[in-house]
Amino acid sequence: MKKNQRFSKKEKIVLAIDEVGRGAIAGPLVLGGFLCCDNKETRNFLRNIKDSKKLTFQQRLTWFKKFKLLKGQFYTVFISNKLIDKKGMGWAIKEGVKQLCEKVKIKPSIVLLDGGLKAPKIYKQRTIIKGDEKNCFISAAAIYAKVKRDLYMIKLEKKFAYRFDNHKGYGTKKHIELIRKNGISDIHRKSFLNNILSKNKD
Repeated sequence: MKKNQRFSKKEKIVLAIDEVGRGAIAGPLVLGGFLCCDNKETRNFLRNIKDSKKLTFQQRLTWFKKFKLLKGQFYTVFISNKLIDKKGMGWAIKEGVKQLCEKVKIKPSIVLLDGGLKAPKIYKQRTIIKGDEKNCFISAAAIYAKVKRDLYMIKLEKKFAYRFDNHKGYGTKKHIELIRKNGISDIHRKSFLNNILSKNKD
């Protein structure tokens, strides 16, 4: 696949969107978008791609490095834990999709979204349940977003002693133990923690 894909009005231009980090108790929600032509060349490039949840970190990173060669075709939006606490996850997801669509300079023929996501009404769109598993374009968007978030959480570990490099902000047993030991950090989603901590009482 060419490094700088030219978008032709004669071809169907797809913007695929997925989110990662919805269920985490620390760190941001990240929306990923992949803009491409729905053609044989793109589908061949994405041949053998899998659901991001079924790939190891190293496998996702390998795809991510391939994606980085495609200049200007991948987009991300980060919604902070503080905004999630203040306005809620529903708002964060909706706002993230909106911001991502606004980042894209070429209006797509269609926006493909993983289940539960909706684009602004001005876009022709299709929601696919388990889209990251069933649609190669959404799989690519999900992998890109996942790696961007994971790298960000690994970077945070240099500042916060919660092993974000290991659990990436999700509510693992070790993470809960570290919260009980060290308290809640600035990067934790405080609105999520009361319920999580009550479920994990000793």
